Amino acid sequence: MTNKESQLWGGRFKNSPSPALKAISSSIEFDWRLARFDLLQTWVHAQTLVDANILTLDDSEKLLVCLTKLSQEVAAEEVSFLNTDEDVHTAVERLVLERLPDIASKLRTGRSRNDQVATDFRLFIRHEIRELVNLLVDLSYVISSTARLVADLPSPGYTHLQRAQPVTLGHEIAKHLHPLLRDIERLQQLDPRIAVSPLGSGALSGSSYVVDTEKVAKRLGFDCAASNSIDAVSDRDFAVEFLFIASLIGTHLSRIAEEVILWTSKEFGFANLDDAWSTGSSLMPQKKNPDIAELTRGKSGRLVGNLVSLLVTLKALPFAYNRDLQEDKEPVFDSFDQLKLILPAMSGLLETLSFDWERISALSGADYSLATEVADYLVRQGVPFKDAHEITGELVMFAEEQKVSFSDLTDVQLSKISPHLDPGVRVCFSADVALKSRLSISGPAFDKVIAQIDNVEKQLVIVKLWSSQNPVVLL
Repeated sequence: MTNKESQLWGGRFKNSPSPALKAISSSIEFDWRLARFDLLQTWVHAQTLVDANILTLDDSEKLLVCLTKLSQEVAAEEVSFLNTDEDVHTAVERLVLERLPDIASKLRTGRSRNDQVATDFRLFIRHEIRELVNLLVDLSYVISSTARLVADLPSPGYTHLQRAQPVTLGHEIAKHLHPLLRDIERLQQLDPRIAVSPLGSGALSGSSYVVDTEKVAKRLGFDCAASNSIDAVSDRDFAVEFLFIASLIGTHLSRIAEEVILWTSKEFGFANLDDAWSTGSSLMPQKKNPDIAELTRGKSGRLVGNLVSLLVTLKALPFAYNRDLQEDKEPVFDSFDQLKLILPAMSGLLETLSFDWERISALSGADYSLATEVADYLVRQGVPFKDAHEITGELVMFAEEQKVSFSDLTDVQLSKISPHLDPGVRVCFSADVALKSRLSISGPAFDKVIAQIDNVEKQLVIVKLWSSQNPVVLL
Protein backbone atom coordinates (compact mmCIF):
# COMPACT_ATOMS: atom_id res chain seq x y z
CA MET A 1 0.00 0.00 0.00
CA THR A 2 1.45 3.37 -1.01
CA ASN A 3 1.61 6.30 1.36
CA LYS A 4 -1.20 8.08 -0.50
CA GLU A 5 -3.35 4.94 -0.40
CA SER A 6 -2.82 4.64 3.35
CA GLN A 7 -4.02 8.20 3.94
CA LEU A 8 -7.66 8.76 4.81
CA TRP A 9 -7.71 11.84 2.59
CA GLY A 10 -5.95 13.16 -0.53
CA GLY A 11 -8.27 12.78 -3.53
CA ARG A 12 -8.41 16.50 -4.20
CA PHE A 13 -4.65 17.02 -3.88
CA LYS A 14 -2.22 16.81 -6.79
CA ASN A 15 0.92 16.77 -4.68
CA SER A 16 1.87 14.53 -1.79
CA PRO A 17 2.27 16.05 1.69
CA SER A 18 5.62 17.68 2.36
CA PRO A 19 7.93 16.00 4.89
CA ALA A 20 7.46 18.94 7.29
CA LEU A 21 3.68 18.64 7.04
CA LYS A 22 3.80 14.92 7.68
CA ALA A 23 6.09 15.45 10.67
CA ILE A 24 3.88 18.01 12.37
CA SER A 25 0.64 16.19 11.47
CA SER A 26 1.62 12.74 12.64
CA SER A 27 0.14 11.64 15.95
CA ILE A 28 0.56 7.88 15.58
CA GLU A 29 3.41 7.63 18.08
CA PHE A 30 1.12 8.67 20.93
CA ASP A 31 -2.45 8.01 19.78
CA TRP A 32 -1.68 4.37 18.91
CA ARG A 33 -2.56 3.96 22.58
CA LEU A 34 -6.19 4.30 21.49
CA ALA A 35 -5.98 1.38 19.03
CA ARG A 36 -8.11 -1.10 20.98
CA PHE A 37 -10.74 1.57 21.59
CA ASP A 38 -10.71 2.43 17.89
CA LEU A 39 -11.24 -1.24 17.07
CA LEU A 40 -14.18 -1.37 19.49
CA GLN A 41 -15.91 1.67 18.00
CA THR A 42 -15.15 0.34 14.49
CA TRP A 43 -17.11 -2.79 15.41
CA VAL A 44 -20.01 -0.69 16.72
CA HIS A 45 -19.95 1.42 13.56
CA ALA A 46 -19.98 -1.75 11.46
CA GLN A 47 -23.21 -2.83 13.18
CA THR A 48 -24.69 0.52 12.23
CA LEU A 49 -23.65 -0.05 8.62
CA VAL A 50 -25.46 -3.40 8.74
CA ASP A 51 -28.58 -1.54 9.89
CA ALA A 52 -28.10 0.81 6.92
CA ASN A 53 -27.63 -2.15 4.49
CA ILE A 54 -24.06 -1.05 3.66
CA LEU A 55 -22.64 -4.24 5.17
CA THR A 56 -24.25 -7.67 5.35
CA LEU A 57 -24.58 -9.83 8.44
CA ASP A 58 -21.97 -12.14 6.92
CA ASP A 59 -19.66 -9.15 6.53
CA SER A 60 -20.17 -8.18 10.16
CA GLU A 61 -19.44 -11.69 11.42
CA LYS A 62 -16.17 -11.80 9.49
CA LEU A 63 -15.35 -8.32 10.71
CA LEU A 64 -15.99 -9.21 14.35
CA VAL A 65 -13.52 -12.10 14.12
CA CYS A 66 -10.96 -9.85 12.43
CA LEU A 67 -11.35 -6.94 14.86
CA THR A 68 -11.28 -9.20 17.93
CA LYS A 69 -8.11 -10.89 16.69
CA LEU A 70 -6.53 -7.51 15.99
CA SER A 71 -7.47 -6.21 19.44
CA GLN A 72 -5.84 -9.23 21.07
CA GLU A 73 -2.74 -8.79 18.92
CA VAL A 74 -2.53 -5.10 19.83
CA ALA A 75 -2.81 -5.99 23.52
CA ALA A 76 -0.03 -8.57 23.11
CA GLU A 77 2.06 -6.08 21.08
CA GLU A 78 2.10 -8.50 18.15
CA VAL A 79 0.99 -5.80 15.71
CA SER A 80 1.81 -2.13 15.68
CA PHE A 81 1.74 0.97 13.54
CA LEU A 82 3.94 1.96 10.63
CA ASN A 83 5.72 5.27 10.43
CA THR A 84 3.65 6.00 7.33
CA ASP A 85 0.43 5.80 9.36
CA GLU A 86 -0.69 9.34 10.10
CA ASP A 87 -2.73 8.41 13.17
CA VAL A 88 -4.39 5.52 14.95
CA HIS A 89 -7.42 5.61 12.63
CA THR A 90 -5.18 5.31 9.56
CA ALA A 91 -3.30 2.43 11.18
CA VAL A 92 -6.43 0.54 12.15
CA GLU A 93 -7.99 0.95 8.72
CA ARG A 94 -4.76 -0.27 7.10
CA LEU A 95 -4.62 -3.33 9.34
CA VAL A 96 -8.25 -4.25 8.60
CA LEU A 97 -7.78 -3.58 4.86
CA GLU A 98 -4.86 -6.00 4.80
CA ARG A 99 -7.10 -8.77 6.13
CA LEU A 100 -10.57 -7.92 4.78
CA PRO A 101 -10.05 -5.50 1.89
CA ASP A 102 -13.56 -5.64 0.41
CA ILE A 103 -15.30 -5.14 3.75
CA ALA A 104 -12.83 -2.65 5.24
CA SER A 105 -13.14 -0.34 2.24
CA LYS A 106 -16.74 0.37 3.30
CA LEU A 107 -16.00 1.16 6.95
CA ARG A 108 -15.36 4.83 6.40
CA THR A 109 -18.96 5.28 5.27
CA GLY A 110 -20.75 7.80 7.50
CA ARG A 111 -17.77 8.23 9.80
CA SER A 112 -15.12 10.94 10.25
CA ARG A 113 -11.93 10.99 12.22
CA ASN A 114 -13.55 13.85 14.13
CA ASP A 115 -16.23 11.68 15.71
CA GLN A 116 -13.89 8.68 15.81
CA VAL A 117 -11.23 10.35 17.93
CA ALA A 118 -13.79 11.95 20.24
CA THR A 119 -15.33 8.51 20.77
CA ASP A 120 -12.01 6.75 21.28
CA PHE A 121 -10.87 9.38 23.75
CA ARG A 122 -14.02 9.10 25.84
CA LEU A 123 -13.80 5.31 25.85
CA PHE A 124 -10.15 5.47 26.91
CA ILE A 125 -10.65 7.85 29.84
CA ARG A 126 -13.78 6.03 31.00
CA HIS A 127 -11.91 2.73 30.94
CA GLU A 128 -8.76 4.02 32.63
CA ILE A 129 -10.33 5.93 35.51
CA ARG A 130 -11.40 2.59 37.02
CA GLU A 131 -7.76 1.56 37.33
CA LEU A 132 -6.93 4.94 38.81
CA VAL A 133 -9.71 4.56 41.38
CA ASN A 134 -8.35 1.13 42.31
CA LEU A 135 -4.92 2.63 42.97
CA LEU A 136 -6.47 5.40 45.07
CA VAL A 137 -8.37 2.77 47.05
CA ASP A 138 -5.16 0.79 47.63
CA LEU A 139 -3.40 3.90 48.94
CA SER A 140 -6.40 4.76 51.10
CA TYR A 141 -6.31 1.32 52.74
CA VAL A 142 -2.61 1.77 53.51
CA ILE A 143 -3.37 5.13 55.12
CA SER A 144 -6.35 3.80 57.08
CA SER A 145 -4.33 0.81 58.35
CA THR A 146 -1.48 3.07 59.44
CA ALA A 147 -3.87 5.50 61.11
CA ARG A 148 -5.60 2.67 62.96
CA LEU A 149 -2.25 1.44 64.28
CA VAL A 150 -1.45 4.81 65.89
CA ALA A 151 -5.02 5.93 66.61
CA ASP A 152 -4.33 6.49 70.32
CA LEU A 153 -0.77 7.86 70.09
CA PRO A 154 -0.62 11.49 71.30
CA SER A 155 1.10 13.68 68.77
CA PRO A 156 1.80 17.36 68.23
CA GLY A 157 -0.72 19.05 65.98
CA TYR A 158 0.54 21.86 63.77
CA THR A 159 -0.63 25.13 62.28
CA HIS A 160 1.78 27.39 60.37
CA LEU A 161 4.28 24.52 60.83
CA GLN A 162 4.37 25.41 64.54
CA ARG A 163 3.18 23.11 67.33
CA ALA A 164 -0.37 24.13 68.11
CA GLN A 165 -2.53 21.58 69.99
CA PRO A 166 -2.22 17.88 70.76
CA VAL A 167 -3.90 15.43 68.41
CA THR A 168 -3.35 11.73 67.91
CA LEU A 169 -1.05 10.56 65.16
CA GLY A 170 -3.94 8.43 63.90
CA HIS A 171 -6.08 11.54 63.54
CA GLU A 172 -3.24 13.36 61.79
CA ILE A 173 -2.71 10.55 59.29
CA ALA A 174 -6.43 9.84 58.77
CA LYS A 175 -6.97 13.40 57.56
CA HIS A 176 -5.44 12.36 54.24
CA LEU A 177 -8.21 9.82 53.66
CA HIS A 178 -10.82 12.49 53.07
CA PRO A 179 -9.16 14.37 50.18
CA LEU A 180 -8.54 11.01 48.49
CA LEU A 181 -12.18 10.04 48.97
CA ARG A 182 -13.19 13.34 47.39
CA ASP A 183 -10.84 12.61 44.48
CA ILE A 184 -12.49 9.22 44.01
CA GLU A 185 -15.92 10.81 44.17
CA ARG A 186 -14.92 13.35 41.50
CA LEU A 187 -13.76 10.56 39.19
CA GLN A 188 -17.06 8.75 39.73
CA GLN A 189 -19.03 11.92 39.06
CA LEU A 190 -17.04 12.52 35.87
CA ASP A 191 -18.05 9.12 34.48
CA PRO A 192 -21.61 10.03 33.37
CA ARG A 193 -20.33 13.19 31.68
CA ILE A 194 -17.87 11.07 29.69
CA ALA A 195 -20.55 8.51 28.84
CA VAL A 196 -22.03 10.62 26.03
CA SER A 197 -21.48 9.18 22.55
CA PRO A 198 -20.18 11.39 19.72
CA LEU A 199 -20.19 8.51 17.20
CA GLY A 200 -22.50 9.33 14.30
CA SER A 201 -21.74 13.02 14.44
CA GLY A 202 -19.46 12.69 11.44
CA ALA A 203 -17.17 15.61 10.73
CA LEU A 204 -19.65 18.03 12.30
CA SER A 205 -23.15 17.63 10.82
CA GLY A 206 -24.03 14.00 11.42
CA SER A 207 -24.58 11.29 8.85
CA SER A 208 -27.45 10.08 6.71
CA TYR A 209 -26.32 6.51 7.42
CA VAL A 210 -26.07 6.79 11.21
CA VAL A 211 -29.58 7.83 12.18
CA ASP A 212 -30.20 6.08 15.49
CA THR A 213 -27.31 7.50 17.50
CA GLU A 214 -28.94 6.40 20.76
CA LYS A 215 -28.62 2.78 19.64
CA VAL A 216 -24.98 3.47 18.77
CA ALA A 217 -24.44 4.93 22.24
CA LYS A 218 -25.88 1.86 23.97
CA ARG A 219 -23.73 -0.45 21.86
CA LEU A 220 -20.67 1.47 23.04
CA GLY A 221 -21.76 1.19 26.68
CA PHE A 222 -22.48 4.93 26.88
CA ASP A 223 -25.50 6.37 28.66
CA CYS A 224 -26.76 8.48 25.77
CA ALA A 225 -25.89 10.11 22.47
CA ALA A 226 -24.70 13.70 22.13
CA SER A 227 -27.47 16.23 21.54
CA ASN A 228 -25.52 18.44 19.14
CA SER A 229 -23.17 17.02 16.51
CA ILE A 230 -20.96 20.13 16.40
CA ASP A 231 -20.48 20.11 20.15
CA ALA A 232 -19.94 16.34 20.07
CA VAL A 233 -16.80 16.55 17.89
CA SER A 234 -15.34 19.67 19.52
CA ASP A 235 -16.09 19.09 23.21
CA ARG A 236 -13.10 18.28 25.41
CA ASP A 237 -14.60 19.33 28.74
CA PHE A 238 -14.34 15.74 29.92
CA ALA A 239 -10.58 15.75 29.29
CA VAL A 240 -10.15 19.06 31.13
CA GLU A 241 -12.21 17.74 34.04
CA PHE A 242 -10.04 14.65 34.22
CA LEU A 243 -6.88 16.77 34.16
CA PHE A 244 -8.26 18.95 36.94
CA ILE A 245 -9.00 15.90 39.07
CA ALA A 246 -5.55 14.49 38.27
CA SER A 247 -3.90 17.77 39.28
CA LEU A 248 -5.87 17.82 42.50
CA ILE A 249 -4.88 14.23 43.24
CA GLY A 250 -1.28 15.29 42.64
CA THR A 251 -1.73 18.22 45.01
CA HIS A 252 -3.11 15.95 47.72
CA LEU A 253 -0.29 13.45 47.24
CA SER A 254 2.22 16.29 47.36
CA ARG A 255 0.90 17.31 50.77
CA ILE A 256 1.34 13.76 52.05
CA ALA A 257 4.80 13.65 50.55
CA GLU A 258 5.82 16.90 52.21
CA GLU A 259 4.79 15.56 55.62
CA VAL A 260 6.78 12.37 55.06
CA ILE A 261 9.81 14.50 54.13
CA LEU A 262 9.44 16.49 57.34
CA TRP A 263 8.67 13.49 59.57
CA THR A 264 11.75 11.61 58.36
CA SER A 265 14.13 14.56 58.75
CA LYS A 266 16.49 14.54 61.72
CA GLU A 267 14.93 17.83 62.79
CA PHE A 268 11.53 16.16 63.30
CA GLY A 269 12.70 12.61 63.88
CA PHE A 270 9.15 11.25 63.85
CA ALA A 271 9.62 8.44 61.33
CA ASN A 272 12.20 6.30 59.56
CA LEU A 273 12.28 5.31 55.90
CA ASP A 274 12.51 1.66 54.94
CA ASP A 275 15.69 0.84 53.00
CA ALA A 276 13.73 -0.56 50.05
CA TRP A 277 11.76 2.67 49.68
CA SER A 278 14.55 5.25 50.00
CA THR A 279 17.83 6.11 48.30
CA GLY A 280 21.34 7.17 49.26
CA SER A 281 23.90 9.71 48.16
CA SER A 282 26.71 9.14 45.67
CA LEU A 283 28.99 11.27 47.88
CA MET A 284 27.67 11.22 51.46
CA PRO A 285 27.60 7.66 52.85
CA GLN A 286 25.28 8.47 55.76
CA LYS A 287 22.39 9.82 53.69
CA LYS A 288 18.95 8.21 53.44
CA ASN A 289 16.78 10.25 51.13
CA PRO A 290 12.98 10.34 50.73
CA ASP A 291 13.16 10.31 46.92
CA ILE A 292 9.67 8.85 46.40
CA ALA A 293 8.14 11.66 48.42
CA GLU A 294 10.26 14.30 46.67
CA LEU A 295 9.46 12.96 43.20
CA THR A 296 5.77 12.87 44.10
CA ARG A 297 5.97 16.48 45.22
CA GLY A 298 7.77 17.39 42.01
CA LYS A 299 5.40 15.53 39.70
CA SER A 300 2.42 17.39 41.14
CA GLY A 301 3.65 20.43 39.22
CA ARG A 302 3.70 18.38 36.04
CA LEU A 303 0.09 17.34 36.60
CA VAL A 304 -0.99 20.96 37.10
CA GLY A 305 0.94 21.88 33.96
CA ASN A 306 -0.97 19.30 31.93
CA LEU A 307 -4.25 20.91 32.99
CA VAL A 308 -3.08 24.41 32.11
CA SER A 309 -1.73 23.18 28.76
CA LEU A 310 -5.09 21.86 27.58
CA LEU A 311 -7.06 24.81 28.94
CA VAL A 312 -4.88 27.20 26.94
CA THR A 313 -5.25 25.03 23.83
CA LEU A 314 -9.05 25.14 24.08
CA LYS A 315 -9.56 28.76 25.03
CA ALA A 316 -10.25 30.26 21.58
CA LEU A 317 -11.19 27.39 19.26
CA PRO A 318 -14.01 28.42 16.87
CA PHE A 319 -16.94 26.41 15.54
CA ALA A 320 -16.43 22.63 15.33
CA TYR A 321 -13.32 20.45 15.19
CA ASN A 322 -9.91 22.10 14.80
CA ARG A 323 -6.58 20.33 14.47
CA ASP A 324 -5.44 22.00 17.69
CA LEU A 325 -7.37 19.20 19.38
CA GLN A 326 -4.62 16.79 18.42
CA GLU A 327 -2.85 18.33 21.44
CA ASP A 328 -5.50 17.03 23.86
CA LYS A 329 -4.26 13.48 24.27
CA GLU A 330 -0.66 13.74 25.42
CA PRO A 331 -1.46 15.72 28.60
CA VAL A 332 -4.16 13.18 29.49
CA PHE A 333 -1.96 10.18 28.74
CA ASP A 334 0.88 11.70 30.74
CA SER A 335 -1.32 12.43 33.75
CA PHE A 336 -2.57 8.85 33.81
CA ASP A 337 1.00 7.56 33.49
CA GLN A 338 2.38 9.79 36.23
CA LEU A 339 -0.37 8.86 38.68
CA LYS A 340 0.14 5.17 37.92
CA LEU A 341 3.78 5.67 38.92
CA ILE A 342 3.14 7.82 41.97
CA LEU A 343 0.26 5.98 43.66
CA PRO A 344 1.88 2.52 44.09
CA ALA A 345 5.15 4.16 45.12
CA MET A 346 3.44 6.24 47.79
CA SER A 347 1.51 3.18 49.00
CA GLY A 348 4.76 1.27 49.49
CA LEU A 349 6.49 4.23 51.11
CA LEU A 350 3.72 4.78 53.67
CA GLU A 351 3.16 1.09 54.37
CA THR A 352 6.82 0.60 55.34
CA LEU A 353 7.27 3.83 57.31
CA SER A 354 8.17 3.22 60.99
CA PHE A 355 7.32 5.80 63.65
CA ASP A 356 9.21 6.79 66.80
CA TRP A 357 6.27 6.46 69.17
CA GLU A 358 8.20 7.62 72.24
CA ARG A 359 9.45 10.85 70.65
CA ILE A 360 6.10 11.72 69.09
CA SER A 361 4.24 11.16 72.35
CA ALA A 362 6.80 13.13 74.36
CA LEU A 363 6.37 16.15 72.11
CA SER A 364 2.57 16.04 72.06
CA GLY A 365 2.26 18.68 74.78
CA ALA A 366 5.51 20.52 74.16
CA ASP A 367 5.93 24.23 73.39
CA TYR A 368 2.94 25.16 75.52
CA SER A 369 0.57 23.49 73.05
CA LEU A 370 -1.79 22.81 75.98
CA ALA A 371 -2.42 26.53 76.42
CA THR A 372 -5.86 26.29 74.80
CA GLU A 373 -6.80 23.67 77.38
CA VAL A 374 -5.91 26.15 80.14
CA ALA A 375 -8.04 28.85 78.52
CA ASP A 376 -10.95 26.41 78.21
CA TYR A 377 -10.55 25.47 81.88
CA LEU A 378 -10.81 29.14 82.88
CA VAL A 379 -13.96 29.52 80.77
CA ARG A 380 -15.49 26.58 82.61
CA GLN A 381 -14.71 28.46 85.84
CA GLY A 382 -16.78 31.37 84.58
CA VAL A 383 -14.00 33.54 83.14
CA PRO A 384 -14.97 35.19 79.80
CA PHE A 385 -12.87 33.76 76.97
CA LYS A 386 -11.38 37.18 76.16
CA ASP A 387 -9.96 37.34 79.67
CA ALA A 388 -9.08 33.65 79.72
CA HIS A 389 -7.07 34.12 76.53
CA GLU A 390 -5.18 37.05 78.09
CA ILE A 391 -4.45 35.19 81.33
CA THR A 392 -3.21 32.12 79.46
CA GLY A 393 -1.00 34.31 77.29
CA GLU A 394 0.59 35.73 80.44
CA LEU A 395 1.08 32.17 81.72
CA VAL A 396 2.89 31.21 78.51
CA MET A 397 5.07 34.32 78.66
CA PHE A 398 6.04 33.66 82.31
CA ALA A 399 6.84 29.97 81.64
CA GLU A 400 8.94 30.92 78.60
CA GLU A 401 10.91 33.46 80.66
CA GLN A 402 11.55 30.81 83.34
CA LYS A 403 12.37 28.24 80.62
CA VAL A 404 10.04 25.70 82.22
CA SER A 405 6.88 23.83 81.26
CA PHE A 406 3.46 24.57 82.75
CA SER A 407 3.70 21.57 85.07
CA ASP A 408 7.01 22.82 86.50
CA LEU A 409 5.36 25.98 87.88
CA THR A 410 4.33 25.99 91.53
CA ASP A 411 0.80 26.74 92.73
CA VAL A 412 2.08 30.05 94.13
CA GLN A 413 3.55 31.04 90.77
CA LEU A 414 0.31 30.15 89.03
CA SER A 415 -1.83 32.15 91.44
CA LYS A 416 0.44 35.20 91.10
CA ILE A 417 -0.28 35.25 87.35
CA SER A 418 -4.01 35.06 88.10
CA PRO A 419 -6.09 33.90 91.06
CA HIS A 420 -8.18 31.97 88.53
CA LEU A 421 -5.20 29.67 87.96
CA ASP A 422 -5.99 27.46 90.94
CA PRO A 423 -4.47 23.97 91.51
CA GLY A 424 -7.33 22.42 89.55
CA VAL A 425 -5.81 23.81 86.35
CA ARG A 426 -3.10 21.14 86.52
CA VAL A 427 -5.50 18.64 84.98
CA CYS A 428 -5.02 20.60 81.76
CA PHE A 429 -1.29 19.90 81.66
CA SER A 430 -1.81 16.42 80.13
CA ALA A 431 -2.16 15.72 76.44
CA ASP A 432 -4.11 12.53 77.21
CA VAL A 433 -6.72 14.49 79.15
CA ALA A 434 -6.95 17.08 76.40
CA LEU A 435 -7.51 14.41 73.75
CA LYS A 436 -10.21 12.64 75.74
CA SER A 437 -12.17 15.87 75.91
CA ARG A 438 -12.36 16.19 72.11
CA LEU A 439 -15.53 14.15 71.65
CA SER A 440 -17.00 15.55 68.43
CA ILE A 441 -17.28 13.07 65.56
CA SER A 442 -14.46 14.89 63.77
CA GLY A 443 -12.20 15.10 66.82
CA PRO A 444 -8.99 13.27 67.77
CA ALA A 445 -10.35 11.20 70.67
CA PHE A 446 -9.42 7.53 70.18
CA ASP A 447 -12.91 6.13 69.65
CA LYS A 448 -13.78 8.97 67.26
CA VAL A 449 -10.68 8.31 65.17
CA ILE A 450 -11.50 4.60 64.99
CA ALA A 451 -15.11 5.39 64.01
CA GLN A 452 -13.81 7.77 61.33
CA ILE A 453 -11.52 5.08 59.90
CA ASP A 454 -14.29 2.45 60.01
CA ASN A 455 -16.61 4.77 58.09
CA VAL A 456 -14.00 5.47 55.42
CA GLU A 457 -13.25 1.78 54.96
CA LYS A 458 -16.96 1.05 54.48
CA GLN A 459 -17.01 3.64 51.70
CA LEU A 460 -13.92 2.09 50.13
CA VAL A 461 -15.70 -1.28 49.86
CA ILE A 462 -18.48 0.35 47.83
CA VAL A 463 -15.96 2.21 45.66
CA LYS A 464 -14.04 -1.01 44.97
CA LEU A 465 -17.23 -2.61 43.69
CA TRP A 466 -17.87 0.37 41.38
CA SER A 467 -14.37 0.26 39.93
CA SER A 468 -14.60 -3.50 39.26
CA GLN A 469 -17.55 -2.99 36.91
CA ASN A 470 -15.99 -1.46 33.81
CA PRO A 471 -18.62 -0.49 31.22
CA VAL A 472 -16.00 -0.34 28.44
CA VAL A 473 -15.61 -3.95 27.30
CA LEU A 474 -12.78 -4.22 24.80
CA LEU A 475 -12.79 -6.81 22.03
